[in-house]
Amino acid sequence: MKKYMIYTVLAGFLLTACTREEVMPDPLESLNLAATFQNSTHKIALYTPNGRFQTGYNPVTLKITDQGGNTVENAAISWSPLMHMESMTHGCPASAVSPAQNGVYRGYLVFQMASNTLEYWELTLNYTVSGREYTLTEKIPVSESEKRVVQSFQGTDGNRYLVALTEPAAPKVGVNIVKALIYRMEGMMKFTPVKGYRLKTDPRMPGMGNHSSPNNTDLTDNATEFYEGRLSLTMTGYWKINLQLADPEGRILKGEAVSESREASSIFFEIEF
Repeated sequence: MKKYMIYTVLAGFLLTACTREEVMPDPLESLNLAATFQNSTHKIALYTPNGRFQTGYNPVTLKITDQGGNTVENAAISWSPLMHMESMTHGCPASAVSPAQNGVYRGYLVFQMASNTLEYWELTLNYTVSGREYTLTEKIPVSESEKRVVQSFQGTDGNRYLVALTEPAAPKVGVNIVKALIYRMEGMMKFTPVKGYRLKTDPRMPGMGNHSSPNNTDLTDNATEFYEGRLSLTMTGYWKINLQLADPEGRILKGEAVSESREASSIFFEIEF
């Protein structure tokens, strides 16, 4: 009887484990294909939430398959975006590409400008599979985001900075977690995440008397590369998130406080929902 009970428990455990394995979430669910890179050996598909690349923060999921359609799970990948302007070239912030569940890879790109008929973005993917190195380079279209979600500017310290809104992706009425990335531009191709800074926020509704909201907190750095704070949105509609960037000593490098004589800062994000 005891043996029967043990076998029953084991069978139940194995059945549960198998069932759990069968319902593993699809890592590409709710994502859309944005670009495909291909050579004679592999195909690399790039997915984003809306199926395109746009100015600002772009979370990207990559999937590599061989010519037989089999997923390649043991690759090491890096990437390099390059904007070809009429008179110069430059890069943009790009994260590391890390392996995720179910054979996909994840990272993000932060485009500070859109492409046009004369100027375009090019993305190079360098990857290694089983000790063999490959390189793929393709043009990718980058469209202008509907709202302002990225700002590039020179600070009073003489350095150039880039700030990009990453969350909330789906704003709601109430207090939202707000996140952003802050980079210092070290050259045309190098963007260094800064630590110890503060991104001050003052959300306003220009169409509603430029009123603000309570319970907001500035964005400060945390254990990750993202800066995080709290953003209070008291109603639906168009919000201008006025910004001031302060260095670790508290000196304002860019942006102005909103007052009766100044309706908005010179740097800001936009949210509408």
